[in-house]
Amino acid sequence: MPFAQLVIGPPGSGKSTYCSGMLQFLSAIGRKTSVINLDPANDHTNYDPALDIRNFITIEDIMSQEGLGPNGGIMRAMEELEQNWDDFMQEIKKLGNSDYLIFDCPGQVELFTHHHSLRSLFLKLQKFDYRLVVVNLIDSFYITSPTQYISILLLALRSMLQLDLPHINVLSKIDLLSNYGKLDFNLDFYSEVQDLNYLLPLIKKESPTLLGEKFASLNEAIADLIMDFGLVEFEVLAVEDKKSMISLLSVIDKATGYTFGSTEIGGDTIWAEATRQGGYLGSIADIQERWIDHKKEYDEQELLEREERMKELDQQFGGKLTPEDEWEYEVRRWEAEQSAKVGRGFKNGL
Repeated sequence: MPFAQLVIGPPGSGKSTYCSGMLQFLSAIGRKTSVINLDPANDHTNYDPALDIRNFITIEDIMSQEGLGPNGGIMRAMEELEQNWDDFMQEIKKLGNSDYLIFDCPGQVELFTHHHSLRSLFLKLQKFDYRLVVVNLIDSFYITSPTQYISILLLALRSMLQLDLPHINVLSKIDLLSNYGKLDFNLDFYSEVQDLNYLLPLIKKESPTLLGEKFASLNEAIADLIMDFGLVEFEVLAVEDKKSMISLLSVIDKATGYTFGSTEIGGDTIWAEATRQGGYLGSIADIQERWIDHKKEYDEQELLEREERMKELDQQFGGKLTPEDEWEYEVRRWEAEQSAKVGRGFKNGL
């Protein structure tokens, strides 16, 4: 049974960077992976796509032939792909059922909030027994503003209802969050989507005009709507940080059921054994401390530790250290940390 990540998110949320990093990670741990570019406007991917929509449809051709702008052109391109899906699916099948797929989707929010084509394409994939999970990346910058935070909550909720698939919302670029300014609350308030009524006075303060006063009731109603559904929460991600990528993949694999299946598809026995030990046991408080409260100190300490590890690994592998060697080391290290946490938790529970 093949598995696939469907990577969505607004422009600038880091989708292509994520796809490139995840491809490197999965390849390093032995999981045969292919990235498929579904964005007809993305002609400079920072990964080598196994399949590229631009070989079938380009945004330039659509705009020229039909007199559309960029947004309309991308939506029209998705409609064209939907109409000619059988041909595209034949190319996907050529990758083989053993490949773990990552779909790099366009960033136009209309495609995953109300336009039908992307949802239709995902449903067609499901008919071929693909186990799908949506990975919705949203720049963590937006949590620094109460009004923008409410907006991304609505966006995430609408995407979940529209696509109707296992769905993981991710605050990306968490390593840059400390550069954006001080948060009004701790990170867990935003990642766990706690009582949004605490945001209402801050929204009024952020929009003190008469127009802002007129929308006060609307903001309160939106906050109540989001909390009533109780569906939205966020993982966090620093794509350049290996531990962060490892933690997110453990969540993704549980959502698709990959963790609980055999390793025959991916061949990544090291990773499978690590995640079957219990998965990520870190807390959002650990992330708050790492990326916000004491980021500088952690960066300096991890740089020193990395230099020491590189020396150790260079000696172990005879100076021929590869990305695969480094990732394997990090996974083993992560597994050891999780086992230690399980042991401490068991001991404390006695």
